[in-house]
Amino acid sequence: MLFNSFEFFIFFPLVFILYWFVFSKNLPWQNRLLLVASYFFYGWWSWEFMLLLFISTLLDYTYGFWVASPNRKKAKLFLWLSVINNLGILAVFKYYNFFIEQFTQGLDLIGFHTNPVFLKVALPVGISFYTFHGMSYVFDIYRGKQKPVKNFVDYAVFVSFFPLLVAGPIERANHLLPQVQQKRIFSYTQAVEGCRLVLWGLFKKIVIADSLAPIVDELFTNYHQYSSFSLLLGVIAFSFQIYGDFSGYTDIALGAAKLLGIELLSNFKFPYFSRNVAEFWKRWHISLSTWFRDYLYIPLGGSKEGRGKAVRNTFIIFLVSGFWHGASWNFILWGFIHACGFIPLFLLNQSRKYYALVVAHERKLPYVRELMLMVTTFAFVSFAWIFFRASTIGDAWGYVGQLFSNQTPSSGKFLKVPGTGIVLAYISSLLFVDWRLRRDERKLKFSNNRNINYIFYFLLFAITLCYFIIQVVMKNKTNFIYFQF
Repeated sequence: MLFNSFEFFIFFPLVFILYWFVFSKNLPWQNRLLLVASYFFYGWWSWEFMLLLFISTLLDYTYGFWVASPNRKKAKLFLWLSVINNLGILAVFKYYNFFIEQFTQGLDLIGFHTNPVFLKVALPVGISFYTFHGMSYVFDIYRGKQKPVKNFVDYAVFVSFFPLLVAGPIERANHLLPQVQQKRIFSYTQAVEGCRLVLWGLFKKIVIADSLAPIVDELFTNYHQYSSFSLLLGVIAFSFQIYGDFSGYTDIALGAAKLLGIELLSNFKFPYFSRNVAEFWKRWHISLSTWFRDYLYIPLGGSKEGRGKAVRNTFIIFLVSGFWHGASWNFILWGFIHACGFIPLFLLNQSRKYYALVVAHERKLPYVRELMLMVTTFAFVSFAWIFFRASTIGDAWGYVGQLFSNQTPSSGKFLKVPGTGIVLAYISSLLFVDWRLRRDERKLKFSNNRNINYIFYFLLFAITLCYFIIQVVMKNKTNFIYFQF
């Protein structure tokens, strides 16, 4: 089920009414409702993989008790079994065809020709997210940071909670499970914040991301037909498409959870206002980058075993992060590019320079130097997005080659794409609003003046509703980009 669909606009109010008006005084029944609603939400999209979700959940629930054993050898054995099971599920459904294809091509190079068997099964929605939920739970038990959950329903809600099930954020057991296990009381303030986040997320998805999508598709598909300047605008358009799409999903997820009395982890904190690549990764897909830091980078030794190993570990993190996004070499190259941008900052002790506050935290505008750093970081990140968006590495290099060709800068053909002018206006509006909100990504308060805020919310609602109706009439509703990961 999509957040931007009629089905969800019927589904969620029904869950909300049952949750707060029927089962509000009975926590076990509230959690059972969340579990049923989550599986219904997932099954609406991919009912054939509901069993896979259940098996994955059951396995890690069971492993949790064994990993908690005081016998460390036994605990370590079942920890590895959990890792093997979770990575095995990913390997089969997400990476099997990729590895078989690479292996076959390798054999062809040395003269051995085979007829490989490929898996003709669609990638289960959200598989990368719920397997990471399970692994983090088992890892935390092994480290003594989490106790095994006895109530299976509580644990299953943690894994499959529908606002975050298919595209995150990737939650931690010690953050979400206590909220699942404790009585929840309706908060008007929390609910209002949730409604604002849902509205803002829908605006970013339906108005910004979906309006940019056909322009980006046209330019990346037919890049050889466009001028360098047009392709530059295409790169910028995709940068805001993926930001609007993914951060929009996160805002809706956080808002929907707030309406149910649950606080999820932050996943975006205005990443395009970053002053270097390290700060960008502090602000982009935060739940994934911190997951890799805690469960891969630190176990590999982190930065405690010398700079050489720290550089090695950093490269591993970025390459694995790229591969996590998809079974394709262009994603791995995307991760490599970011590693190359991060490593010099690490070696120069600049990787944690901007970890404290967002840019111009106490000022209305950034300094000129800060502005130049933001523009440079955005240019680097946007260049890397080419390899993320392109279908293959060949297409990515073709796009880059055309982008840096000696053609006369001209936006003529680009501006003929319907809706380009108004979409550029929406990008400017998005940046303006983000700048106003940059000190707190959760409280969508545009002004201290109540009337201005009401006008702002009304405009958001009216514009989003108009675009949603147009999408329904034209039947051009799109999935969220991160559903494919």
